[in-house]
Amino acid sequence: MRARNERLVLTLLRRRGSLAKAEIARLTGLSAQTAARLIHALEEDGLIKRGDPQRGRVGQPSIPMSLDPEGAYFMGLKVGRRSVELVLTDFLGSIVERRKQVYDYPGFDKVLDFAVSRAEDITQALGKGRQSRVAGLGIAMPFHLWSWAPRIGVSPELMADWKTRDLGTELGQRIDLPVFLQNDATAACSAELVFGGSDLPANFASFYIAFFIGGGLVLRGSLFTGATGNAAGFGPLLVPDLNGEIRPLIDLASLSTLESRLIREGLDVRHIWENPEDWNLPAGIVDGWLAEAAHALAYAIRATQTTLDLEAILIDGWLPRDMLADLTARTAEVLDGIDMTGMSRPRIEAGSLGADARPLGAASLPLNARYLIE
Repeated sequence: MRARNERLVLTLLRRRGSLAKAEIARLTGLSAQTAARLIHALEEDGLIKRGDPQRGRVGQPSIPMSLDPEGAYFMGLKVGRRSVELVLTDFLGSIVERRKQVYDYPGFDKVLDFAVSRAEDITQALGKGRQSRVAGLGIAMPFHLWSWAPRIGVSPELMADWKTRDLGTELGQRIDLPVFLQNDATAACSAELVFGGSDLPANFASFYIAFFIGGGLVLRGSLFTGATGNAAGFGPLLVPDLNGEIRPLIDLASLSTLESRLIREGLDVRHIWENPEDWNLPAGIVDGWLAEAAHALAYAIRATQTTLDLEAILIDGWLPRDMLADLTARTAEVLDGIDMTGMSRPRIEAGSLGADARPLGAASLPLNARYLIE
């Protein structure tokens, strides 16, 4: 019970920022004495810290308590079809270290060796005084990764290891940290719950656009992952394209489609996987892709809404922020022209984390497991 109550206090401070002891007791329903003991213990453990006394009221000044950014650290490994990235976040979700490698395809041993060596680099960079505060490593990666070889453009045997080997298990055998694993697009949705800046409703879905589009689902304020952890995998959803032909969403609203069009024009595409804010792409190709993706997303949202009756839809991805804003606005405009008789129209918003959503979602896994409650 004490451990649960400590997680309750940390979760509250995670969401509210800073609170006085009396407010913590009131919002958690704990007695003043119990809340005081928990706060003292968490402060002794270095997980929370005192702020400056707040004066101006009758009686003793109140002292706000907040999470200590250096109270705990978390690693997040994002495994993608074109790059792998490892980040270290502090207790507040700020990225303090980052390592990245771009490749043509994700070879199992290549990813494993990268994760082991970069985790060691990052741990050493923290210094001895803080190394013990690294609480775990989360992995965000596409499920059934071996099956995507033809779409990535490589021979299936080059990715066959992903079918017979387990990255989480092998990584856990080579580093001295708890390891957690989640679908990459689901992890991006988890990051919005834990680190995002949006005022999120209790029921929403997110579409995350990367090499392939994916998604996540939140019901009653909690991440819903489904029976196999792959809920809201929107890629196979059938929707009409601009010509009315029924096609999978993954073929219409994924960056792989944009990449293919750039390659056909003879352009070097490797740089688009380095940093989306550095894109300098032909306007005509980008505009055509945006129109197609927005149309497909709007119909995917309609199909999703017939079953789930959600309050909001988030759209995010490995995109420049202005391009994401344009895509979100276009999707909302297309949705306004679709017949939605018999269902409510969810509000359409851009996600707040962009390119960092998946590694941050990975880092949120050990944070959730050790310190938070739903």
